[in-house]
Amino acid sequence: MKHTQQLVLACIDGSAISSAVCDYSAWIAQRIDAPLKLLHNIEHQETPVTSDLTGNIGLGSQEHLLEDLTQLEQQRSKLLMQQGKLMLQAAKERVQQAGIAEPVTAQRHGSVTESLIDLEDDIRVLVLGVRGEDHEKQQEKIGSHLEMMVRAIHRPILVVNDEFKTPETIMLAYDGSEAAEKAVDMVAKSPLYKGLSCHLVCVNKNTDNAESLLQQASEKLKASDITLITASLSGKAEQELCAYQEKHAIDLTIMGAFSHTRLREMLLGSFTVKMLVNTKKPLLLLR
Repeated sequence: MKHTQQLVLACIDGSAISSAVCDYSAWIAQRIDAPLKLLHNIEHQETPVTSDLTGNIGLGSQEHLLEDLTQLEQQRSKLLMQQGKLMLQAAKERVQQAGIAEPVTAQRHGSVTESLIDLEDDIRVLVLGVRGEDHEKQQEKIGSHLEMMVRAIHRPILVVNDEFKTPETIMLAYDGSEAAEKAVDMVAKSPLYKGLSCHLVCVNKNTDNAESLLQQASEKLKASDITLITASLSGKAEQELCAYQEKHAIDLTIMGAFSHTRLREMLLGSFTVKMLVNTKKPLLLLR
């Protein structure tokens, strides 16, 4: 189904966080008056069974084993498709209960990242969980494909890591970078944030520089229909932002993603990844 209007795309799987992904997607779609599409991707994993076994049996039996393995793989594929359809149906019913009249569902095969790149032109906001079903118990890590997806898709990406709570207070992490300026413009203009309280936070060792940056961004935000609070912090950015988020009960954090150079990331680690690991509330990333 082809939409002329860009849509909110929610990626779901069998993880517990998928329910919250549906809820946040429905909230966004209603706030910005956009269509909602639910996507389930079937990633086919290479299995070493054939190569491991066929070399150890006689030639006469090898053909039968290959036939059996092929049939098993076909059965597995059908089961995965059926499982995915059940997930999509449950997700569709959930967003309908949240007020989405006509959600669209889709099932695709192959890499999730490749699917998202293929669909990118249709995406207005992408919503996905911080971990998939294979890694949901590993709280100290992010999903194995998440960083790749964030780097590949140049659209706003909401990474969900907790149960849904209707956002009332947002935090905008601002450092004067191009991505941060884009975030300020988006918050100022988008209907998604109307009526919310916005904490504009700058982490900078130079207090005067921080105040200058905050003043610069505040001018754009004051004209919008949001309650603005500014804060200047000093220290390690990810630690200060996460502590501020918890102290002030921030519901949603907005920031630029991977704005530093590759060399800086290799030497110091990615600030974006650190935030994804440490934040306790959903993170909206902008490229």
